[in-house]
Amino acid sequence: MIFKRIILSKILSTGMKADFALVLDEGEYKAALYVSGKPVKGPPLPEPLDPPKDDLTHWMGNRPGVGLTRDEAERIIREVERENSVIAHRRKQNF
Repeated sequence: MIFKRIILSKILSTGMKADFALVLDEGEYKAALYVSGKPVKGPPLPEPLDPPKDDLTHWMGNRPGVGLTRDEAERIIREVERENSVIAHRRKQNF
């Protein structure tokens, strides 16, 4: 996994810092969650929270899981999709 940049940072209710990063993994970009600088396994993109809790509509991570608002989730998804579209475009041009 190759770290590219942080997309979003937020302070959790526990006081720890959560960073959502753009990473290159196996030839495609994904989102990765880091809590207090340590990687947290989980889905490569925000997942819908069912049911939503207050303004939290999505989540990432697995122990700890971090809740996200719709705007935060959309921002992360948009950044990952943008980078992957660049890779797809470059691959088309090379064939």
